[in-house]
Amino acid sequence: MQKDSKRREALLYHAKPTPGKIQVVPTKKYATQRDLSLAYSPGVAEPCLEIVKDVNNVYKYTSKGNLVAVISNGTAVLGLGDIGPEASKPVMEGKALLFKIFADIDVFDIEVDTKDIDAFIETVKNIAPTFGGINLEDIKAPESFEIERRLVEELNIPVMHDDQHGTAIISAAALLNAVEIAGKKMEEVQIVISGAGSAAIACANLYVSFGVQAENIVMFNSKGALKKDDPKISDNQRKYATDKNFPSLLEAMVGADVFVGLSTGDIVKPEMLLGMAKNPIVFAMANPTPEINYDLAIKTRKDIIMATGRSDHPNQVNNVLGFPYIFRGALDVRATKINEQMKKAAVIALAELAKESVPEQVNIAYGETKLVFGKEYIIPKPFDPRLIAKVPPAVAKAAMDSGVALHPITDWEKYEEELLERLGSDNKMVRMLTNRAKTDPKRVVFAEADHLDVLKAAQIAHEEGIAIPILLGNKEVILELKEELGFDADVAIFDPKTKEEDDRRLKYADHYWESRQRRGIALLDAQKWMRERNYFAAMMVNEGEADAMVSGYSRSYPSVVKPLMQLIGKAPGITLIATANMMMTNRGPMFLSDTAINPNPTSDELAKIALMTAKTARMFGVEPVIAMVSFSNFGSSDNESASKVRDAVAYLHKYYPDLIVDGEIQTDFALNPELLKKKFPFSKLAGKKVNTLIFPNLDAANITYKLLKELYKVDSIGPIMMGMEKAVHIFQLGASVEEMVNMVAVAVVDAQEKEKRKKMSAR
Repeated sequence: MQKDSKRREALLYHAKPTPGKIQVVPTKKYATQRDLSLAYSPGVAEPCLEIVKDVNNVYKYTSKGNLVAVISNGTAVLGLGDIGPEASKPVMEGKALLFKIFADIDVFDIEVDTKDIDAFIETVKNIAPTFGGINLEDIKAPESFEIERRLVEELNIPVMHDDQHGTAIISAAALLNAVEIAGKKMEEVQIVISGAGSAAIACANLYVSFGVQAENIVMFNSKGALKKDDPKISDNQRKYATDKNFPSLLEAMVGADVFVGLSTGDIVKPEMLLGMAKNPIVFAMANPTPEINYDLAIKTRKDIIMATGRSDHPNQVNNVLGFPYIFRGALDVRATKINEQMKKAAVIALAELAKESVPEQVNIAYGETKLVFGKEYIIPKPFDPRLIAKVPPAVAKAAMDSGVALHPITDWEKYEEELLERLGSDNKMVRMLTNRAKTDPKRVVFAEADHLDVLKAAQIAHEEGIAIPILLGNKEVILELKEELGFDADVAIFDPKTKEEDDRRLKYADHYWESRQRRGIALLDAQKWMRERNYFAAMMVNEGEADAMVSGYSRSYPSVVKPLMQLIGKAPGITLIATANMMMTNRGPMFLSDTAINPNPTSDELAKIALMTAKTARMFGVEPVIAMVSFSNFGSSDNESASKVRDAVAYLHKYYPDLIVDGEIQTDFALNPELLKKKFPFSKLAGKKVNTLIFPNLDAANITYKLLKELYKVDSIGPIMMGMEKAVHIFQLGASVEEMVNMVAVAVVDAQEKEKRKKMSAR
């Protein structure tokens, strides 16, 4: 049933609201007749004539310089095999999506209906003038070798078959670091490779370029070790064929330093690992099932250094660490090809990055106290924001040094700034948030689980490993909806109004009454309230029977906040509750406060809201740069609203001098660094990129975040409750399933943080 649900979800994802995963979006104004006359006839003739004069002007006047073609004939798709060009299109669109979100590269996917090498090559050559680069994808070997070789030779734009080189580049970076940690030398390591396809050959070739001796590599295909006297193997495979007798992997792995798996799951047994040399290096990269289970491998050999293709284990060999950034660097210097020097530069950049101090944002995303170079961290994490500023410059420099760059970079500092700006358009925060939640999922009460969308959010949270759902509501309705959704997991269901929950409800009422009987709470009132799901859910959290709760999908914000304030209350030392919305803008995440609770905060309350929002931003690995916004700029008005903002800033400057905060300031100045630096160079925000806005009142904050959300389709996470003793969070009324899943992840991360602080205070 769950499999059917997943299948239906995948199909709906691709079909609705618009079929497919990519679209073309204009980059120029087109509202007026003048705009259209510039975009097309007659204005378009001018750039055409400039390109006729000098063909390189095509990079100046068109999108060619940031446009890559992902091209396939569908003969070796994603473990699905030869499924044809049409069936491969969803995969190619997915690759296009990755190019865009990781490196801000635009992509057209091209599916070619031919298996003939010459016809395929001719097709690509004929359309190549459109593109700045060609990414070949999912083409079966050995044809893929010949196709790539010829296109690299015959075209003057970068061409790379990622299936061959992506895994090679990432695993080579991992191998360099693993060999160093193991105290070995590349020239001496003995390597066994399970798999003899294009990826395996590319891996072996790249390892050899870093010093591995070809004669020290033994390569296996499905029939056994490649033998020199086998006439059926290809020329590319023959260089890794052996004349030694290895009846199976078991014998070949005796004394081996490295095992590289590019084959099928569960083919490596513990006894094979036991036969390997000291400090064995094992890259079990078959997906989704590695050649040997990670937990089994590290249990078998305590000295093992292991990588897999999976995100739920350390050292994930993920192609997304490579291809977006390699093409980014190649495009930015207008390289005529991606050569071996550029691939090696990417390898070295990745290997070196793993040795650098890891930003707190990455530690937070992966739920680590501190990632440090070692056995469990030999390659960077896919969410590392430094990748875009580290790998493309290395690739670009290699292109320049090897003579294939037509547009050399002269100002590297400016180039890195431009790369980091591109990162702002890639919204990684949601992926980092859910990834962090998955590291330690918590029990989350869904107080309105008898609503279809809420239950769907609970299902996704469960299936993705974000949270352990506890469902509240009418049990019969929930069970019917579960069946409709194919949500067949065994999760806890409670209906506070039924006799079945009498004992728990009375226990909750007694405990609540005992804690508040001297503050006007009567036992009968407490018993009555516990029949209401928000009171019941809040008490589950209070009693430690859940770690967090979410509610608010079907009820107004005030009606949900009230029981939380009555039962949960403020965290120790906190005198004010507030909310923040995290908005996923094209400049990166922006935190807006207070969006839901305090109608007209005083200057003292504004300062507290700013401090809580700063703490929330840091919880997500973002160092806050705070603008206290107003209609006034630095004393230009004596209006009461502007004055209280100014007073709040004065307080923060005096008592929190290390906090980057300033105001009162108008929003346009706050968000325009050049304008701010020119007009108000004295500001603490000058030269900084503001990522947090504190508004003078609830009207301004609430209106602003909802305008951004509806007019510009900016994703919003929130309102995030700040200052509560427990992890309790409220959905926006009528929130989408996606918004609710994001809020569940916030609730889990909040519960993780509160648990961590509780443990620290108990020491």
